[in-house]
Formats: sequence, C-alpha cells, structure tokens
Amino acid sequence: MRKLLFTCSTLLAGYMAFAQSEKLDDAMVQKIRQEGLNNSKVMDIVFYLTEVSGPRLNNSPGYLRAANWAKAELTKFGAADAKLEAWGDWGKGWELEKSYVAMTAPYYRPLIAFPKTWTSSTKGLKNAEVILFNVKDSTDLEKYKGKLKGKLLLVPRTDTLKPTYKADAGRHTDEELAKMAAWTPQPAANRPGGPGGPGGRGNFGAAAALQAKIREMAKAEGAIALLSTSPRGRDGTLFVQGGGAYVGGSPENFLDIMLAYEDYMSLQRLVAANIPVKIDVDVKSKFYTSDLKGYNVIAEIKGTDPKLKEELVMLGGHLDSWHGSVGATDNAAGCAVMMEAIRILKVLNIQPRRTIRIALWGGEEQGLHGSRNYVRNHFTDTTTRRYNVEGDKVSAYFNLDNGTGKVRGVYLQGNEGVKPIFAKWLEPFKDLGATTVTLQNTGGTDHQSFDGIGLPGFQFIQDEIEYNTRTHHTNMDSYDHLQADDLKQAATVIASFVYHAAQRDEKLPRKPASQQGGGRQGF
Repeated sequence: MRKLLFTCSTLLAGYMAFAQSEKLDDAMVQKIRQEGLNNSKVMDIVFYLTEVSGPRLNNSPGYLRAANWAKAELTKFGAADAKLEAWGDWGKGWELEKSYVAMTAPYYRPLIAFPKTWTSSTKGLKNAEVILFNVKDSTDLEKYKGKLKGKLLLVPRTDTLKPTYKADAGRHTDEELAKMAAWTPQPAANRPGGPGGPGGRGNFGAAAALQAKIREMAKAEGAIALLSTSPRGRDGTLFVQGGGAYVGGSPENFLDIMLAYEDYMSLQRLVAANIPVKIDVDVKSKFYTSDLKGYNVIAEIKGTDPKLKEELVMLGGHLDSWHGSVGATDNAAGCAVMMEAIRILKVLNIQPRRTIRIALWGGEEQGLHGSRNYVRNHFTDTTTRRYNVEGDKVSAYFNLDNGTGKVRGVYLQGNEGVKPIFAKWLEPFKDLGATTVTLQNTGGTDHQSFDGIGLPGFQFIQDEIEYNTRTHHTNMDSYDHLQADDLKQAATVIASFVYHAAQRDEKLPRKPASQQGGGRQGF
C-alpha cells in the first residue's frame, strides 16, 4: 500500500510539474477573449451557412453554395490557399424541389412529412389510398402481390408514445463533468461484448435485407411510396435522413416518406378500423450526376518558423447536413465556430510557428467520407495503415460537432500525454465553464479519421442543449435553435487551443503505438 501511495504521489507530482512547465501566453489569451467574446462574427457566419445556403446534403446545390461561400469568406479573413479540394469519388447529389402531403379522407388534414434523401418523385397524385402493409418476413410478401398498385404502404407499429418528464434542453452538471474527468479505461476483459446477439449486426442485417425486398416489391407492383416514422420524432419533430443508395449509376430509390409519429399513428388507427384513408402526395426531387466527386473546403494560416512551418495544426467540422432543415446544430455551428477561430487569429495578426489549416468536411453524415479520404490522401501509408511522413508533421486535429452548446472541455481519446497540456490551456476559461479533460473516447465524427491512424485527433466536450432530443437530423435543426453566447465561447476557447498548439516548441504527444487505432479507417 505504501508503495502504491508513493507511486501515485510521484505520478501526481510529475503531472503537476509538467502542467506548470507548459507555456501559456496570457497576453494573447486576453486578446483572443476580447475579440471572440466582444466582436464576434460567428452568428453572421452561421447565418450564411444555413439560411442563405439552405440544406447541405453532400453534393447538393446547397452544399456547394455553402462551400463556395466559406472559401470566399476565409479568403476575406486573410487565410491563404482557400479552395474546394476533391477527395475522391462519392456519388449523386440530390435536392428536394417540392413536397406536399395531406390527408383528404375521411377529412382534410395537412401532415407533417418529409421524403427521405435520394428517393424518387411522384406526379401529383390525388386521393391515393393508404393500406396496412404487415410484413414480418419475406414469406408475408406473397399475400400482397397484385394489391399494391397506386397505394401508399403503411407498416403497422406496436409501440406507443410515452410522455416525457425531462426537459428537451440541458447542460452538463458539475457532477457529470467530474465523473468524466475521473474516468479511466476499463480492462479489456471487463468491456461489454461485441455485436451479434439480440439487436446486433445479425438482426440488423436481416432487417435491412427484408426492407430491400419490400422496396423492390413495392416498386415492381406499382405502389406510390412507403410511409415511415420513428417514436423519437415526437411533438412534430421528424428524424429524417437517408433513403438508400447514392453512388453513381445506382437506380433511384423507391419513395419513402417520413411522417411525424402522431400523424403516422393516426393514419394507422383509422385504416385498422376499416375507415378509408386517402392522401394527396406531390413530391418532386432532382438528382445531380454531372460531378460525382466529393469536396472539402480547405484554407490555411501559413507558419512562419523556419523549422516548424511545415508542421500542421488542424481544426474543422463537417459542412454537410441532412435535408429536413438547414443543418444549424449539425453541423453549421461547428463550421462557423472554426471559421470564427480563424477570423479571430487573423484579426490579431498572429504569426504562428506552425501552419494552421482549417478543413470543412463533406460526406460526414454518410460515414466520415470527406475526412477519411483526406487523411488517406495526405497522411496515410496505406500499406501499414498508419501515418506517413506527411502525417508525422500533424501536431493535432481539433473537431467540433455536437451541436450549439458551449465547450466544457476536451475528450482525449485515451491520450494521457496531452492531459496536463490541455488542462493548462483550459485554465484561462474556467470562468466560461470550460474545465474538463477526460481520457474518454467519443465517436461518430471526424476526429476519428485522424485518431484511427495514430494522429492526435480531439473532439471538444459540449453542452448538449437540445441536440439529441430535438435537433440532430431533424426538421427542427434551424438557426433559431442556436445559442449565440455558447458559440462565441466555443470559438474563443478553440482559437486559444489552436494558437497554443501552433506555438509550442514540440508537437503534441501521441499515444503509445499499442494504444493507437492503426487500421480502423478501413483503408
């Protein structure tokens, strides 16, 4: 026990000494705070990325409007070499041009509905009949042959809407942040088992195969559309996203229309009671196939140190969104914060030792395509699936992609070496609520593309606000759900992190090779 206490106290002393030795440019921090909190342009930036550009499904006109505007705006800020950089083959663009869905019998009622992406159009159908399409396995399909032409197909649900007694919006409590800070990795033997049991990949694969057969039969039989819903989408909120394949040459996907849960269940009850239900449905969509490449937006603040200017500090977020709204919290907010961080640093005329590079990624929503391919094209030895010589020059990548909430700290992805450094960098922002460093991993966004080949990639901890309850991939992901003060705070904290990473004598520490995820990219 005495040996253990001695070891712990020695490690703690070393940690404290390291934290004390890390340099902090207090004068620059104060300038960054002044500019970021008092002269912010972040809401102007996010307005142009959202309401002016529109929904930003990858390769859609809205995405390209936003990307070209961001490129021009970064150039106005004084960033160098702003460009749209192709990262490889991706697929078709798609845009919703018209959508009208309303019940006409047994009485008129407008329905809250959105077609899923990459699905086909209708021809302004009037009074289309809704039928229950109760298919539990492929053998059930036989009983519907010859009965689907001109019909809207509604798959019966057995769930019901449960009242919620929790607020939609929330922030991390002190207790939650303390728990995150104290988190330590579990031994491998204690981790939860992998997929394959109930609810695992096997069941998911079977369900996906059945859905494919349902769509194939519905199309062949001349049905109009499938109707879908999710109990997550309560109170008129629709969680609406992909409707099938988008790669070049793939056929148009059968029309799938997402309805608000309350509307869907109302239709189901009426049809189940043998009350005829008719719907007017007019959906017009457009596919774009002239350019199947995917694009990221890239720009730089050039490094000035003769020995370090070839090294990189990167920051970014994904520019693409789904189509139900204008993608404000997912993830125009993150892109606007990162662009604002660049603006702050340029206004202050910093002369960074390392080059600072911003990247606004495309294709994140379909699987981190923009960042994965960028990392592959620039930083990866595809034989070893680890970073190459160019990748070795990357000191860090900082990402923001969890909504509009303020920054509360940083996920370290298990990188213990950066813990005292980031703790030091957060000290000037304690009064703004940014205090926490956690060894926890967080997934689902573009820092994983860097972390996966052993490069230091980090996602900031954010207050959730309404992200998972109301805005993430929904028709509510609008400008009005953004929190201006939170975005100002985030840009200020991140600008300081980027500045200090660019100025320190050494690159940021990397995880030991045994902890690095080499190969998780799937190259």
